[in-house]
Amino acid sequence: MEWIQETGRIYAVGEDGKLLAEVTFPEKDGIAQINHTFVDESLRGQGVAGKLLEEVSQKLRKEGKKAVPICSYAVKWFEKHPEYSDLLSSFQNS
Repeated sequence: MEWIQETGRIYAVGEDGKLLAEVTFPEKDGIAQINHTFVDESLRGQGVAGKLLEEVSQKLRKEGKKAVPICSYAVKWFEKHPEYSDLLSSFQNS
């Protein structure tokens, strides 16, 4: 699956242009807020959401940015992946 990266968004589309997977992480006060994760029903159970979170985590680490997981999937993913805990901001979502 090929990821398309935009400011505050990483996603993939099918050959027909249909959105297949997406994570959004707009910045607020310089901190990326991971607020939405979506995977099309046809891809669920294949680890796609986890790959999205890895992509955004690697991007943030490369850019020296911090994150606040807001959506429930991102919260759980960071709990299960302590190797990315250095990305978590000490600031809470306001």
